[in-house]
Amino acid sequence: MLSPFYLAKVGVVFVGIMIVAIVGLREHHPFPTFGPANVTTTIRALLVALVAGFIGEAPLPPLAWKAAWLASLATALDGVDGHLARRSGMSSVFGARFDMEIDALLIQTLAILVWQHGKAGAWVLVSGLVRYVFVAAGWTLPWMRAPLTPTLRARVICIVQVCALMFALLPPVAVPASAWLAAAGLAVLCYSFAVDTLRLWHQR
Repeated sequence: MLSPFYLAKVGVVFVGIMIVAIVGLREHHPFPTFGPANVTTTIRALLVALVAGFIGEAPLPPLAWKAAWLASLATALDGVDGHLARRSGMSSVFGARFDMEIDALLIQTLAILVWQHGKAGAWVLVSGLVRYVFVAAGWTLPWMRAPLTPTLRARVICIVQVCALMFALLPPVAVPASAWLAAAGLAVLCYSFAVDTLRLWHQR
């Protein structure tokens, strides 16, 4: 069912994530050990890499179920790393950013799979690109690089977006319902993007 390249794709994605993480660790992780929270986020990274490996595979229902199941595990662990960071006294800028980028990669991966499985048009890819547009904007607009205080709104919207894409991917959810689900998730995400941009604008 899976191509011979599946594990290679998983490995490339996971190694890529960890290389980026290690580079960021040097400057923004002030602790001598990696910490339980970051270990949990690393497990999430592996789960997301397993989902990303389905990109380019045949769009078969069993693979859609597996992708949704792995994504749900990664999402279930999303609140665990923050709890562990606070409990261990090892909260850091690195840990928060690591967690955020894993969320963004999961959304991008699910958006690609939803498109690949014919559940929504190519517009669904914008769901994953929103985060990277935000980062790219910071390259030319310094005020966009200012840190944002984490909010419950942002966390809830992230979970809503991931769940919308997961449900859209499920085989029993057919078009156009899957497209409407994906569109609703994208609308909520764009709202969050607009709110965060306004917050940064007022902070500048």
